[in-house]
Formats: sequence, structure tokens, C-alpha cells
Amino acid sequence: MRLNELSSPNGRTKAPLRKGRGPGSGHGKTAGRGHKGLHARSGGSVRPGFEGGQMPFYMRMPKRGFNNKRFAKVYAQINVSDLNQFDDGTVVNGELLIEKGIIKKLHDGLVVLGNGELNKKLTVQATRFTKSASEKIEAAGGKAEVL
Repeated sequence: MRLNELSSPNGRTKAPLRKGRGPGSGHGKTAGRGHKGLHARSGGSVRPGFEGGQMPFYMRMPKRGFNNKRFAKVYAQINVSDLNQFDDGTVVNGELLIEKGIIKKLHDGLVVLGNGELNKKLTVQATRFTKSASEKIEAAGGKAEVL
């Protein structure tokens, strides 16, 4: 026996399925794709991970890994115009603002924004001031103290 005389036994190999070759083949006309619908079209199939509109598994799973959001600072914000309700010479700080009901909570500190005008001479104590806010406070004769 030589290598060129070797052959597979009968039934070992199977002829490939030839789709769309007439009704006699049993796979003619629609060629095993059924009638119409998504999978009957060329290029018709859903993306990987699609579950028929149900929330996909990868979106249902809890998220892991590092995210800087949990370490971000959250500031209570007020505008310069909110300070007009205080009398001249008042020392305005976070505790006084909570007491007056202007802010609900201090969070990681207080930031004063420069919206509006200030007509009173105040000493304002906050964690941060915007440039325009500190200019408006000092222009009114007050003082912006960074804590």
C-alpha cells in the first residue's frame, strides 16, 4: 500500500450542502432562511450581545474599576447677589448661610460665584471665590477671606 492509494472509507466524507439549487435539493427557494424577517435579509443579524431589546447582560452587570468621581469635591454655591440681604459689616460664612436658609448643606466647602451685584460692605469667608466675585466684594469695600 502506498500513500497515493489511501482513501477514506465509505461514509466518512459528506458532500457539502448546496443551498439554493432547486426544490429537489430540499434547500431551494429560500435556501434555509425562511420567509422574510431579519435573518432572511443579506447582512441581516443583530449585533453581538443583543438580547432582543431586553437589557443586555453586560449592562446589567455591576460596574467595576476606578472612577475619580467618588473623590470629586462638591461645593455649596452662592452668588454675590445673594449677599445683599445681610447688613453692612457682617461676617458671612457657611454657618450663617445655613442659618438664613440660603444653602442647605456645606458639603466640602463654600464657593462664591460672581453673578449679580453687591451693594453692602461685607467680610465673606469661603473655601473658594471666582475672580469676578472677589473683585465685586472688594469693590463694595468688603473683604474676601479664603478659609
